[in-house]
Amino acid sequence: MERTFTLDEARAMLPGILEEAERLVAARADLAEIAFDRQQEGVSPLGGLAELKALEARIEEIISGWHERGLQVKGIAPVLLDFPSVIGGRPVGLCWIEGELELGWYHRDELGFAGRRPLQRE
Repeated sequence: MERTFTLDEARAMLPGILEEAERLVAARADLAEIAFDRQQEGVSPLGGLAELKALEARIEEIISGWHERGLQVKGIAPVLLDFPSVIGGRPVGLCWIEGELELGWYHRDELGFAGRRPLQRE
């Protein structure tokens, strides 16, 4: 059974999510740079295959941690997460995307990101 979050629970988790997302973004950038450099020049100042695999593992660890806590990972470039919830009796995703500093949006499950609406201010 899928976990659902209250708005307060999701917002309480957000500071940790922001820190993890920051680490994922850094690893994602390093991974892209190493892969590009290795493809173009055969080497990268950021490392080789071992560093590439370590970055992949770091990203997977962060994503797995989010899944284990009940979050839905919709993307990693940009990082896009949904906290399953219910608003007005409807299943929704409390939606956060990389770059946002707070949890301020939701969408109905069947509409996805295109159906994002601002959460009511309390």
